[in-house]
Amino acid sequence: MITYAVNKPLEAADVARLFDASTIRRPTGDLPRIAKMLEHGNLTISAWDGDKLVGVSRALTDFAFCCYLSDLAVDQAYQRHGIGKEMLAITRRELGDQVALILLAAPEAMDYYPKVGFEKIGNGYIVKRTR
Repeated sequence: MITYAVNKPLEAADVARLFDASTIRRPTGDLPRIAKMLEHGNLTISAWDGDKLVGVSRALTDFAFCCYLSDLAVDQAYQRHGIGKEMLAITRRELGDQVALILLAAPEAMDYYPKVGFEKIGNGYIVKRTR
């Protein structure tokens, strides 16, 4: 049985392992950077199979107007069981209906987000990371 937690403290090594197991592209070899990512996200939903971290959703929000969903990762062995969808539902409940949920999707995830209620937009801009 999968259980979910809101803003439960997470270890950088556990999250890096999950990122690798999910195939999301993150700097998993740089644990201090992963730790900093976790420290500064202010809405984190985690999914657990017993003591094993199997999913994480990490967002930055003002809880009033907008929220940027920066990570949505589920261990490949647990994908296609509704875990990502449930983490998004919890995120949306925590935010309320006055907050827009915004994300940048990886090319391989472009087909997933419309299936879980996201609308594709064309009015965005980015200054990309240099490393």
